[in-house]
Amino acid sequence: MAKALMVQGTGSHVGKSVIVAALCRILVRRGVNVAPFKSQNMALNSFITPEGGEIGRAQAYQAEAAKIPPSILMNPVLLKANSDTGAQVIIRGKAIGNMTVREYHAYKDEAFRAARECYAELSARHDVIIIEGAGSPAEINLKQHDFVNMKTAEMAGAKVLIAADIDKGGVFASMVGTMELLDESEREMVAGFIINKFRGDSSLLKDGLDFILRKTGRPVLGVIPYFNGVHIQEEDGVVLDGGMPTAGGAAYFDDGALDIAVLRLKHISNFTDFDPLSHEPGVRVRYVRVPEELGRPDMVIIPGSKNTISDLLELRRLGLEDAVIRYHASGGRVAGVCGGYQMLGNTVRDPDGVESGTPEVMGMGILDVDTVLTVEKVTAQVAGECLNAGGDRFKGYEIHMGRTKLGENAEPLFMINERNGEKARYYDGAASRSGLTVEAGPPVAWGTYIHGIFDNDDFRCALLAGLRQRNNRPAPPLNYSDLKEKDLESLADIVEANIDMRAILKLIK
Repeated sequence: MAKALMVQGTGSHVGKSVIVAALCRILVRRGVNVAPFKSQNMALNSFITPEGGEIGRAQAYQAEAAKIPPSILMNPVLLKANSDTGAQVIIRGKAIGNMTVREYHAYKDEAFRAARECYAELSARHDVIIIEGAGSPAEINLKQHDFVNMKTAEMAGAKVLIAADIDKGGVFASMVGTMELLDESEREMVAGFIINKFRGDSSLLKDGLDFILRKTGRPVLGVIPYFNGVHIQEEDGVVLDGGMPTAGGAAYFDDGALDIAVLRLKHISNFTDFDPLSHEPGVRVRYVRVPEELGRPDMVIIPGSKNTISDLLELRRLGLEDAVIRYHASGGRVAGVCGGYQMLGNTVRDPDGVESGTPEVMGMGILDVDTVLTVEKVTAQVAGECLNAGGDRFKGYEIHMGRTKLGENAEPLFMINERNGEKARYYDGAASRSGLTVEAGPPVAWGTYIHGIFDNDDFRCALLAGLRQRNNRPAPPLNYSDLKEKDLESLADIVEANIDMRAILKLIK
């Protein structure tokens, strides 16, 4: 088996995913054959691997950091919450159905078995595995059912680093408290701590670091500074609760910026679709919750949803649906991705209760399409070309339960000619009129099932050029792949400069 190192945390959102990604890149730069792993993830941002399986977006990002293709082996269990008490359960990349919390607890032994099998396969292919935990290993009410943290560390024979977020406050108490609540056998697996998001002079922490060593017998192996300007893909919609993302394009927020409004759905999924737009110079991407926040943007996007009907009814209740319909009727441009595409149509039907107990709802009626949610889930990496837009090529991935049929007043947007590495030929999406070229401008309304469509520079630039032409604004170029690679290198540089890499290397010898 590969050598293993695990990053757990004192709680959620302390930086575990980012630290794992950084360690993967640091090690691969040293010539190590390394891979990421998370036995179970709960996230609505997901990715489709070359096998056509679905995993958490964070593990795909970590695989990119390790310079290897993402695999279902890296995240064998994925939970996608679709209500307050239940989630869709995905095992080895394939959805097996929806479960309540109690049902999943009864199933967890099977889930952990899948995790063990996938880890064994992944471990046989790599020299080092960097494992990510979930939440905290010391949650008393959850510990009985938790196999993501210490049980996974024990399975892999991994030493554990516990990450803590000093920006939240109470960092020393959280580190000591975590150790106190662990069993003795679990404490023995802990090799040290990493403090994340520190602002200021780290030498001022010396007394606290000395105290942690005396109190727990474990050193703090790194103090990572708070940093801005480095593009990191998030996996949880909670990061949007603080308001509009401020990375990249934020520096260009002025009266000349293109304004793109994304609806902040309750069950929003794959909002990383819009990261490339938010990092474009001269583009502002903001998330809106109520009609008063909508204003008069250059474009409105309805994102993916894990519960399309529930989120559509919520938009209706809030009055945000009417605001979007009025905006479109007055000439505003509207787009929908996946669940948002379904909402733009005439009807959304769920006869089998795939996502909700509501069998059918009327859509916004902006696109002449009708959707039926089906039990079989589509998961595929795809490639194709844009219709009526110079044949620009693109890549992306599909993750959806629905099948959408176009009416007489809609025309397909894309031609898919490659699916999971094999030749294919079928249409995707719908547009109210053709044209994504600079001359024609983007369609007034369009929708697609393709996640990652904005990652394609040609498509994104053509779309933005059409919007800018309408407003006589310049269009600076952006190579999104280069941006991601540059920021991964910057992330690795920051982390490597602020941790005891010599001590960490000893843990994986």
